[in-house]
Amino acid sequence: MSESHRAPTSAGVLDAARQLAGVAVRTPLIEHPALNARVGGRVLLKAECFQWAGSFKFRGAWNRISRLSPEEKRRGVVAYSSGNHAQGVAAAARLAGTHALIVMPHDCPAVKVAGVRQHGGEVRFYDRWCESREAIGAQIAAERGCVLVPPFDDPHVIEGQGTVGLELVDQAGGAHIDQLLCGASGGGLLAGIHLALEHHGLSPETYAVEPEGFDDHALSLRQGTITAHAPEPRPSICDALMAPQPGNLTFSVNGPRLTDAVSVGDHEVRNAIRYAASTLKLIVEPGGAVSLAALLSGRVDAAGRITAVIVSGGNIDPALLAEILREETP
Repeated sequence: MSESHRAPTSAGVLDAARQLAGVAVRTPLIEHPALNARVGGRVLLKAECFQWAGSFKFRGAWNRISRLSPEEKRRGVVAYSSGNHAQGVAAAARLAGTHALIVMPHDCPAVKVAGVRQHGGEVRFYDRWCESREAIGAQIAAERGCVLVPPFDDPHVIEGQGTVGLELVDQAGGAHIDQLLCGASGGGLLAGIHLALEHHGLSPETYAVEPEGFDDHALSLRQGTITAHAPEPRPSICDALMAPQPGNLTFSVNGPRLTDAVSVGDHEVRNAIRYAASTLKLIVEPGGAVSLAALLSGRVDAAGRITAVIVSGGNIDPALLAEILREETP
């Protein structure tokens, strides 16, 4: 079995933590009395919006790219992404001394395209509704001889994301976490966190949170096999969470371990973004706010429990943030 297709492991997450030490930001775990009072329980927010390039994605990207040989670094890397993996790869590539070409949807937020270019990445746009980013990425990798860094279905990427879970457990200081909410697209962050929790012998209830209409984890859990969501002509505000189905490697980890998957609507996500900014003083992007949205809307009951919430990123378009902040909470 090739290295890119091996199963991710808890030991791999620990190795990723060593690889990331001194490079990735140890992001804060935040507990706010207003949020605790609102839901009637303790809420621990893991704020990955403070990570390199504004999201957890840097962790997996660095864990993969920093292991490249000198010859592989000379040829560079290619990745496909709706924005956060793109920025994480571009940032990691620059730090590692190599070049990144990123395949991005033409309708992704301008702030994410700017972030890629700021980190020295080259951008190639595609139409997410009628072109295959996977096929484009594979073609570029073949033509240029560069290394493809997938957004989630890669063991080093999954294990790098799992360091979020290692930090969370350490920062919780022995508190018994009853449940954990995490946004899900391909499922790499959740898979890594599941492996980190298992390393510590912990098995809280875990919930994948998805945008309405992009409920492929819920469908896959229900069917007992990887299942794509129905074609969705109207994009969600959650541009980072629009993968058509879970990954093969990620679902092999998440499928047996997830308690359930829940969905939130755009209006609930907008409310969560506004609450995060006005009350918690956190700037959170739509995809990064889905877990908080599920909590605030009551999709998962937090009363009398300790709930970990992964705030996965903060790369929100400034105009969208301003629009949301002007809205009134219903």
